[in-house]
Amino acid sequence: MEAEGLIAHDVLAVVLRMAPSSPEVLLWQRAREPHTGRWALPGGRLGATEDVEASVRRHLAEKVDLGEVAHVEQLSVFSDPHRGPAPRRVATAFLGLVPSDADPAVPDDTAWHRVDALPETAFDHGEITRAGLERLRAKLSYTNIGFALAPEVFSISELRGLYAAALGHRVSATNLQRVLTRRGVLVPTGSTAAPGPSGGRPAALFRFSERHLRVTDPFATLRPPERDC
Repeated sequence: MEAEGLIAHDVLAVVLRMAPSSPEVLLWQRAREPHTGRWALPGGRLGATEDVEASVRRHLAEKVDLGEVAHVEQLSVFSDPHRGPAPRRVATAFLGLVPSDADPAVPDDTAWHRVDALPETAFDHGEITRAGLERLRAKLSYTNIGFALAPEVFSISELRGLYAAALGHRVSATNLQRVLTRRGVLVPTGSTAAPGPSGGRPAALFRFSERHLRVTDPFATLRPPERDC
């Protein structure tokens, strides 16, 4: 029996990857109360001898190969007294990103879901998922965090598709290449992609200059293209 006034501390992971047209989040289906049958973010109780990052990595490893997660950072603390049934639960949430070419094995109770079509979630996990996506969108403007969404090598067209899926609006390939090149984020590999079925000029391949987070322009914002008049 829980002692009166006891506060449970959970850790949660918003793990995102970019599908062709929409971000997807990793969720697992709860098998016990509260919220039996609802979908939840990977996570669990903070261990007595763990810090929050060690704890979330331990819980996350039960759902996905951590080698496939390119980036993890603390997102926020969610502490609304009414976010769930008693005992009161405080959650420290993290954002994790999986590259688009990764397909990590997951347990039978776990699946990827489109963020724009979430199933009924446990507690406030839908709100936390959307907060994770907003964090990613913000950081795409002023950091090199795209490295965590992209394969090791990619064409500018492929990278544009990933940015557009994450941001939720059209992205100009020319402008994206110009901006990221000016910031020293992109490096040409000297190789080209294999021609597609329709032929045409082979696309040049690039890689990110670094595969760890770096602020590249603290005042930048990637805005939607202006509508035609």
